[in-house]
Amino acid sequence: MKRGLMKCCPFNCPWLKGSWSPKNDVSVPHLPKPEEVTDGLEFEEKINEPNILIIRSIDPCIEENGYQHRTSKYDLMRREYYPQLVVRRGQHFKLNITLSRPYDEAKDGISFIFVVDDEDKPTHGSGTMVGVPLLKKPDRNLPWNVYIHSFKDNVITVNVVTPPDAIVARWRMEVDTKIIDAGSYCYCWETKIYILFNPWCKQDQVYMKSQEWKDESVLNDVGIVYRGTYNRIKPVIWKYDQFDEDILDCALYLVHVVGKVKCNLRSDPVRVTRALSAAVNAADDEGVVVGRWSTDFSGGIAPTKWLGSKEILQGYYKKNKPVKYGQCWVFAGVLTTICRTLGLPARTVTNYSSAHDTQNSLTVDYFMDAKGTIMDDMNSDSVWNFHVWNEVYMTRPDLGKEYSGWQAIDSTPQELSEDMYRCGPASIIAVKQGEVLRPHDCNFLFSEVNADKVYWKYNGPNKPLKLLRKDVLAIGKFLSTKAPGTFEREDITAEYKYPEKTNDERTTMMKALQQSSSIFSRYYLNEDFNDIYFRLRLLDDVKIGQPFDVSLEIRNRSSSTSYTVSVILRLHVVTYTGKVGEMVKEDHFKVTVQPDITHEVKLSVTYDEYVKKLIDQCGFNISCMASVLDTNYEFFTQDDFRLRKPDIKIHLHNNPVESTETTADVEVENPLPIPIKKGEFTVEGPGITGTIKLKVKNIPPGDKARSEFKFTPTRIGEFAIGAKFSCKQMDDVDGYLMINVEPKKEQDYQN
Repeated sequence: MKRGLMKCCPFNCPWLKGSWSPKNDVSVPHLPKPEEVTDGLEFEEKINEPNILIIRSIDPCIEENGYQHRTSKYDLMRREYYPQLVVRRGQHFKLNITLSRPYDEAKDGISFIFVVDDEDKPTHGSGTMVGVPLLKKPDRNLPWNVYIHSFKDNVITVNVVTPPDAIVARWRMEVDTKIIDAGSYCYCWETKIYILFNPWCKQDQVYMKSQEWKDESVLNDVGIVYRGTYNRIKPVIWKYDQFDEDILDCALYLVHVVGKVKCNLRSDPVRVTRALSAAVNAADDEGVVVGRWSTDFSGGIAPTKWLGSKEILQGYYKKNKPVKYGQCWVFAGVLTTICRTLGLPARTVTNYSSAHDTQNSLTVDYFMDAKGTIMDDMNSDSVWNFHVWNEVYMTRPDLGKEYSGWQAIDSTPQELSEDMYRCGPASIIAVKQGEVLRPHDCNFLFSEVNADKVYWKYNGPNKPLKLLRKDVLAIGKFLSTKAPGTFEREDITAEYKYPEKTNDERTTMMKALQQSSSIFSRYYLNEDFNDIYFRLRLLDDVKIGQPFDVSLEIRNRSSSTSYTVSVILRLHVVTYTGKVGEMVKEDHFKVTVQPDITHEVKLSVTYDEYVKKLIDQCGFNISCMASVLDTNYEFFTQDDFRLRKPDIKIHLHNNPVESTETTADVEVENPLPIPIKKGEFTVEGPGITGTIKLKVKNIPPGDKARSEFKFTPTRIGEFAIGAKFSCKQMDDVDGYLMINVEPKKEQDYQN
């Protein structure tokens, strides 16, 4: 086969090798002269051959692509000489390619290779190298597409479509041309392609519906950071300048080099933002800003003197050294800039009277001696007048879609998270619901906005603490961010916590405390009275349709004193987001518990009592309010549980084979004490267009609903058959079966 210009692939281009850092980065790489890759005379001969299809130039269509992708403001796009292309993933961008002769669809083959520019060893498997053929029209089955938009004379216009989960990085591109049974040629494009997150793409994990918040949290390059105190709020301007020189390159460097986010993980906003929350501070990884909370700022600039992020990030990128100094609002301002330049929707948030809980107790604890003096050697928690962090907007497939939306990240180095000074992303919804064990760092965020301030009396080692006073209103006030499209303050306190003094707020606090393993949480729940111990016991495997009991164990740990205890047990239905609904049943008990005895009280519930009140995945909330008579001790606890629904079973009549009809049965038990009059299976699987609907009737209690369906898989490999069952009495019942479709045997084709 004839060869034109020697092939310049990512594996053997000497000018494309080597690691990338701020010191050796060149925005416009040197292009080899013809004699650097092959003999000059041979080069001239090849490009003059009429059969060889040679690329003369590629126009990045800066103006049109910048408008369509909302990236026109980037300095990289505005350069007079050698502008670079900045686009958002999940939507097409246009290229005009000038050829040495008109394009002939019948004999000319063109393919594109995209490579992540800062990967030392790019591979197809990691997604850091992608080969794409030129197509006549887009193929939605392919993650990357390059297809013909139009062609005229020697110019061909193509649309390049990147997937909505493409790696966010700086990419390089080369184009291979080949003539059938003739020579080939490779063109290495000097222009780099920066691919960003895309909040305008519905398939992107950072997609936002709100146009005003997209404009604000991605495109606005100036904002307000709120400082001061809750009774005197001080708005301060902050210039984010996310489009300016070196800012985008610095952000990519922070993700890959400082944050050490590798390969295809750079497509995941959860991984990226968690890494950035560590990379912006210099506490343990030579990140951007050195924090200092003293009055000595020698050798640097005082945090109050910074006007914005640009000077900090440009200085860091050019010198590759952390910048001095910052405090919380500086860290947050810089992190907002980094997120926005990468296309991540981000806003800066201030919390007034912000708790710093060092014991993971979800309380801010102060300890007094017998004289009422605070013991400094025991006090490590604190309350900040204000604290500033960030929020980024994304879905959370790692947690469940119910936890999607704004996620808190914090780059101020306060506490270690998995051995690094970082925080988040923590779902704001999870924080509000008291789901303190959810990743990442929901417990710390919960304490910052909703901890109780607690005062304890210390009576000496090996003696119980005595609760002196608790303040449930002191922490988390006036959570503030800049409103979209205006310079007014928007109060977002309700997104983090329920209103103070409400039952929802106290219930959430108790729920969070019960998940904490801190000894202070245990003391706080039991306060200063420890003779009586309460524990709710829930059945782990209650099937829908069955009656069940909820029991409360009351343990008298005193060896000499009897106690009379009053108990109220209440059962409510509850949604999966924790919202308590209608009450199912309530019962009152008054019992005397003898010394060293455990007494049990039960709330018994029948199917008839709960069936008409079931909501949302059959969830229940059981709460207990107890008081020990003749003492000042009261106790409250609650817990959630769900009824188990039956699983759908799928059985194959024969092994599935490619292009061969297969028969299967689907069945599910009726666990209810009443018959199911009408029900329906919904089935989807290989070779099934859309779904199959299968209706069933009159399933007695304890019997099984059954149906049969057929499908013809069109491809070999492993597939899943999924099924749902619904009826008036029971929904959200599902099941699946993994199958392996075998290739059709040769004799089957002959038959």
